[in-house]
Amino acid sequence: MSKEINIFIPFNEQPYQIPSNWCWSRLGAYIDYATDYVANGSFASLKENVSIFKEENYALMVKTADFANGFTQSLTYTDKKGYDFLSKSILTGGELILSNIGSIGKIFRVPFFDRPMTLASNSVMIKCHDEVDYDWLYYFFLSPIGFEELKSITTGTAMLKFNKTDLKTLPLPIPPKHEQYRIVNQIESLFAKLDEAKEKVQSVLDGFEKRKAAILHQAFSGELTRKWRKEQGLAMKDWISYQLLDILIDKPRNGYSPKPVDFQTPFKSMTLSATTSGVFKPEFFKYINEEVDEDSHLWLVPGDILIQRANSLDKVGTSALYTGKEHEFIYPDLMMKLQVKKEYSAEFIAYQLKTEPVMNYLRVNATGTAGNMPKVNQKIVSAIPLIIPSLKEQEVIVILLNNLFIKEQQAKETAETVIEQIDFMKKSILARAFRGELGTNNPLDESAGVLLKTVLHVR
Repeated sequence: MSKEINIFIPFNEQPYQIPSNWCWSRLGAYIDYATDYVANGSFASLKENVSIFKEENYALMVKTADFANGFTQSLTYTDKKGYDFLSKSILTGGELILSNIGSIGKIFRVPFFDRPMTLASNSVMIKCHDEVDYDWLYYFFLSPIGFEELKSITTGTAMLKFNKTDLKTLPLPIPPKHEQYRIVNQIESLFAKLDEAKEKVQSVLDGFEKRKAAILHQAFSGELTRKWRKEQGLAMKDWISYQLLDILIDKPRNGYSPKPVDFQTPFKSMTLSATTSGVFKPEFFKYINEEVDEDSHLWLVPGDILIQRANSLDKVGTSALYTGKEHEFIYPDLMMKLQVKKEYSAEFIAYQLKTEPVMNYLRVNATGTAGNMPKVNQKIVSAIPLIIPSLKEQEVIVILLNNLFIKEQQAKETAETVIEQIDFMKKSILARAFRGELGTNNPLDESAGVLLKTVLHVR
């Protein structure tokens, strides 16, 4: 960098006030260099070939997706031909990689590896002067301040992106070197405590589905109402086996997915997301500009059960009880509607459709699992095996399940709120860190401006 270039940001252009021994500069002045994908080698389909580590003609092609998958889980190798392994796109370990196309703002630290590594497309690599600089910049780009700065240089609508040239122009608050160490240590110490708390809360969330499955097992194995049956003089032998079609008013019917419009109309078509959670969520819908006959089977009424006939293998067959208003929504083609006969409880059947035996039956019988979206048809759904007690016991089970799941849902929502608060606290800590508000700054430390001039002079 030429000495004539002003490495400091004028006072009237500084984003906000920082401690007096900090300075404002541009990212390009602070780092050694930034580069993006410059190689032209061809990709090789060698993701799972461990023996390739012994080959001399291949290098690791490091992509941002590798980091999201734990790095070693999705490594791609590329032919070394066409790569200049003395170029700045070669990774030696420790560098920062920023995703600069699509998922803007994702930042990763390159691990040290025993193979040559080169940068893939859709990313920018940042090389720093000192080790502490990497930590400082890593947390800067994780912070709300850094993310907003990245957004300011982003272009595009359908596909967001930024380039390395604009990246170098970002304003960067720079503290003295010793203060950088103190801030990084403070951030990591606070984050460690927050992560420990988050891990405990996350274990509560992770156990939600297991607890839900255990409660449903108790309900449909008869254990939940065992005491009640004894008081009523009833027995499990009174439960009767059926196929789903036996207790329906009509055969399961597919929905319809008309073309959505971007303006408000009297007609709403729910999307698949409306029932993916297993609970009807009325906020997931699209307006359609087609009139639906008043007597159409597509209209939903409270008590209807919707079952997803196509989704991922773990989600296919997911069902939800419709609890919205009468004739407010129609349902899409990827769902089937079930209407239960009045001598059975629709809520009871809706609960039983969520049990592991039913879901496993649907997964086993789903078609199109190899590459295509798994699907279940009318015949498969109609043959779902059920075991049903008297209507009175159905109603008792529904009351017990409702009460239990209300408590479980409250615990889940509390845990989710705590996790949101922890994430907010992390962002708050990072925002304060890059404003010099963590209480770690020592006014006697040598000015960051002197440090920056020294570094540039050495260069």
